[in-house]
Amino acid sequence: MATVTELKAVLKDTLEKKGVLGHLKARIRAEVFNALDDDCEPRPSLSHENLLINELIREYLEFNKYKYTASVLIAESGQPAVPLDRQFLIHELNAFEEAKDNSIWHPECTSGRVNTATSKQASQLEAQQKTKW
Repeated sequence: MATVTELKAVLKDTLEKKGVLGHLKARIRAEVFNALDDDCEPRPSLSHENLLINELIREYLEFNKYKYTASVLIAESGQPAVPLDRQFLIHELNAFEEAKDNSIWHPECTSGRVNTATSKQASQLEAQQKTKW
């Protein structure tokens, strides 16, 4: 007959293999954060660039089904609960959407998909470096 310790180990192993344990841990973390979060304290205003970057991160998280991580991002950053319109995001990033898989591409990239926020930041940094010299 199995001991309680052995049953716990088998149960934990089974939940890990099914991906349920990680899901439960993420949900608990999100709920604890929400319980501790002070709604009375106003969030700092987001700059236009941070709003776009956060939205790209949210899209990535939701695409990969990291919904609890996305909920923590929204709560901590002060990002609007309603996602930005995808077409608005594409326009603001000067990117276009690939119809076959809905991926976002930047026209300056010749090797395929690019993190458009990183590309834009890199261009801005290059411009700043040129003005310093």
